[in-house]
Formats: sequence, structure tokens, C-alpha cells
Amino acid sequence: MSGEYDDLKRRMDGAIAAFKHDLASLRTGRASSNLLDAIQVQAYGTTMPINQVANVSVPEPRMISVSVWDKSMVGAVDRAIRESNLGFNPIVDGTNLRIPLPELNEQRRKELVKISHGYAENARVAVRHVRRDGMDFLKKAEKDGDISEDDHRKRSDQVQKLTDEMISTIDHLLSDKEAEIMQV
Repeated sequence: MSGEYDDLKRRMDGAIAAFKHDLASLRTGRASSNLLDAIQVQAYGTTMPINQVANVSVPEPRMISVSVWDKSMVGAVDRAIRESNLGFNPIVDGTNLRIPLPELNEQRRKELVKISHGYAENARVAVRHVRRDGMDFLKKAEKDGDISEDDHRKRSDQVQKLTDEMISTIDHLLSDKEAEIMQV
């Protein structure tokens, strides 16, 4: 069971890592190059992340700079940024795009909090799916006679405890991000 428990923990940790990545893409008022990580650009007949067609940097606290490597891709990168639902309006300057970060108004802050709640719920669901897989495995192992009923109960409690810890971590990360977003 130790191997299965480690696998469950690894999968739950993966869900939390994905949640942290989603939270990092939410804007809080400070420029960060990972704000654009989730943006996908239509390039060369396929969709690819923005960091595969351009270099993203932060020259100033409230400015993001995107240097597109291929001049023919500037329009596609500009379009992808505008359509990303992040509220950015890039300024095109040759193969560079400058993205000034406007102050977040109260309405946009509330929208970002709402989005972060959605990300948190997705992470909770992912953790619960992993929990369900673990419980199903234990149920099958007991049915097949591989573990006793007492073992099943003990290990189920371990899986539930791990799940509760992960959900608590998600809630903690969410409350930290909410405070960061709502900070004026």
C-alpha cells in the first residue's frame, strides 16, 4: 500500500502544482512575466505557448515587454494577448509589444477573485478524484482478500487525512491569493 499511497500523494501534489501555476497567471497589480504563460498563440498552423514564439520580460514594475522572434508573428501574438481575457492592450513597436498594466479597479479585482475560486474548485475536484481512485483501489483489495477489513479502514483513514491536508493547502493558497488581489 505504501507505493499506492505515494502515488496518491504524488497525484494530489500534481493537482496543487497546477493550481499554483493557475494562481500565478492571475494579475495582482505587479508585472510578472508568468502573467502571460497561459496565452496560446496561433503560429505556423498550430497553437503554441507565447514563450515559444517570443521572449517575455518585465523592464518596469508596471510594464511587460514581449519581443517576438519572427516579424510575421507580431499580429498573432498581439491578437492572442488581446483575446486572453486578461484585460491587456499591447502597444506594438516593430517586433516588440509593450503591455502597460493599468491599476486594477474594484470590479476587476472581484472578477479575479471569482476566477481564483474557480481554479481552487477545479483543484479540489482533482484531489477528490485521486481520493476516489485510492478508495476504489482499497475496496477492490479488500474484496480480493489482499487486505483485511481493519487494514481497509486504517488505510481509508490515511487517504482521507491526506485529502483533507491537500484541500486545506488549496484553501490556504486561495486565501493568500485573494488577499494579494484585493490589496490596494
